[in-house]
Amino acid sequence: MPARVPVIDVGPLCLDEQASDLGRVVGQLAEASRHPGVFHIVRHGVPDELIRRVWMETKRFFALPRAVKRSVSRTKENSRGYYDRELTKNARDQKEVFDFGNVPFRDLPPPHDHPDNRSAVGDQNQWLPDAPRFRQTMEEYFKACETLGLKLLGAYCLGLDVPEHFLHPHFTGDHTSFVRLNYYPLDDPLDPADSATVTPLGDMALHHHTDAGALTILLQDDVGGLQAFAGGEWLDVEPLDGALVINTGDVMQVWSNDLYKAALHRVLPRTERERYSIPFFFNPSYDTDYAPLETVIGDGPKYRSINWGEFRRLRADGDYADYGKEVQIEDFRIG
Repeated sequence: MPARVPVIDVGPLCLDEQASDLGRVVGQLAEASRHPGVFHIVRHGVPDELIRRVWMETKRFFALPRAVKRSVSRTKENSRGYYDRELTKNARDQKEVFDFGNVPFRDLPPPHDHPDNRSAVGDQNQWLPDAPRFRQTMEEYFKACETLGLKLLGAYCLGLDVPEHFLHPHFTGDHTSFVRLNYYPLDDPLDPADSATVTPLGDMALHHHTDAGALTILLQDDVGGLQAFAGGEWLDVEPLDGALVINTGDVMQVWSNDLYKAALHRVLPRTERERYSIPFFFNPSYDTDYAPLETVIGDGPKYRSINWGEFRRLRADGDYADYGKEVQIEDFRIG
């Protein structure tokens, strides 16, 4: 097991320079995706100035009064918006979140009278009406991560001996990628009256899991606490100035027939400083059916075909509340 998380210079991939070094980047990314499944990237092309604004707006949002944040709360039917009782592995995490992303529906302001009526048109981004700078900054960051995600996806493809843009059609148009703003307070984010009526708080800020999509681009602050499981033990994913963290996800593990490994990770509770992190989940369109690619089947596929829309519905039921078992790709493993 590596003593530290790998650091990969992706300049040849993301900055259109040193094209002769692209093979090196592909090889390093493929190796890091096999083990430990998580790695840092530097010279990734996301501007420092944009990252600075994203951090500023994130902290401003979570500092708002609870009633203001809850005016854009998500529901079982609409997965976009604010939430302060997120579940992982059917245990409540010690955090608050705000989700927004690429959705095939028009954005609507938060309803005033009947909050659940928004489900009539499916997922919608919800924006506070008096915070245009917040929305502009977050949409700009989403586009930057979308561009980076496609470039990384191309490198993953090359590592599997398929053309660079082979999987891109699943991540254009109505793909379901989204950004999550995470805030990890030092104490339970709910007041005693609320916490007594919901799933009890677990023993982790974020419980162990793998990300369901193809890959995750993570911006984390300097507090630390993120760990990945590799080589039979938990490895600290220490903050690295100027770097982004990449997690290989379940979809990529299935496409690669287990050649790439989805990173099992968790976040330890913080006792001295609040923590913030911002993952971009690069997810395909709902109608995507994914199964091991022909180039990596070898002795046979290890997974049955999975429909992303159905998988996400079942996973969301486990994340939002105790509506059922949290589905895993292992449920689709052959044999």
